Amino acid sequence: MQPHCYKVYMSYARSNIVHSTMNISKSGYRVFSANSTTACTELAKKITERLGVDLGKSVVYQESNRETRVDVKESVRGQDIFIIQTIPRDVNTAIMELLVMAYALKTNCAKNIIGVIPYFPYSKQCKMRKRGSIVCKLLASMLAKAGLTHIITMDLHQKEIQGFFSFPVDNLRASPFLLQYIQEEIPDYRNAIIVAKSPSAAKRAQSYAERLRLGLAVMHGEAQCSESDMADGRHSPPPMSSGRTTSGHPGLELPWRHQASFPGIELPIMMAKEKPPITVVGDVGGRIAIIVDDIIDDVEDFVAAAEILKERGAYKIYIMATHGLLSAEAPRLIEESAIDEVVVTNTVPHEVQKLQCPKIKTVDVSMILAEAIRRIHNGESMAYLFRNITVDD
Repeated sequence: MQPHCYKVYMSYARSNIVHSTMNISKSGYRVFSANSTTACTELAKKITERLGVDLGKSVVYQESNRETRVDVKESVRGQDIFIIQTIPRDVNTAIMELLVMAYALKTNCAKNIIGVIPYFPYSKQCKMRKRGSIVCKLLASMLAKAGLTHIITMDLHQKEIQGFFSFPVDNLRASPFLLQYIQEEIPDYRNAIIVAKSPSAAKRAQSYAERLRLGLAVMHGEAQCSESDMADGRHSPPPMSSGRTTSGHPGLELPWRHQASFPGIELPIMMAKEKPPITVVGDVGGRIAIIVDDIIDDVEDFVAAAEILKERGAYKIYIMATHGLLSAEAPRLIEESAIDEVVVTNTVPHEVQKLQCPKIKTVDVSMILAEAIRRIHNGESMAYLFRNITVDD
């Protein structure tokens, strides 16, 4: 028969185990910022203020040899950790900060590590181009290897990018905020027309036009010729005039079969594309033209489109985009162009560009990001954040 003290001890131990299990299952969450620059943490501060939590204590910095170092200053064991990473101009440094922080949190036994990446970098490199690579797929694999278990992002350049990931991806939409800006900040927006600056952007523009009950115009054509694709290997090896060739070493000759026509496998010659001048399908005369897109980076195409719209009779021109990268000379070009206003969200920091160009306006999307964090932590449905958004949007 077991002693009474042993029974008491086992009962106490079992109660502690149950209590510990309950603590693990009801663990909290922390929100960290992976940016090493103060200007890039503004969005993280807005999100934490809306959530009513403090920003996690961590130090992210670059050593003298440009290596990234992350020091987490508090315990994260058994907790859901959200890493907010905005992408400044130094994209590659931001990616390393995110990878190193995710791996540090994984090493410190975080329960789940969710990356909040409003603008997903390298999203334009999601298709094979000649002898290039699909860099977006590489980045997705790196994030999974570093320890991320979930990603919250916004308006991916292509929705199919979600298929690159081995874990869930929530692709939020900024369109409700931009639509609200149009309705509240653009006087007489009922006299506006939504413009797609290329046929590839027509689906997004159509979504805006249907929600605002406005007309739709599509711009077709190119102001400049695309680069030639005749050096992509389709003509290799080149035809030889003789039956033998050398390998480049004196005295060493290799046999060579002259390229002959094989019946049944000859391909038709692909006709070269001839780019027409820019034309506008739709009447923009006497209207407010609103060009919508997901990313505005190099603005030459937008400036050229604005000039064409002015020539066609549009008296005001707005550009609405989710991600305002605004690289290089973008602020100066916008200021000197026929564009009246460029409206972007704060998924990407652009305070310096706003100082250079007063035409740039910002829409805050921290509300939907904070709500996504709250719902994921509480295990609630995300469907509310995608209401009235169809599969085609």
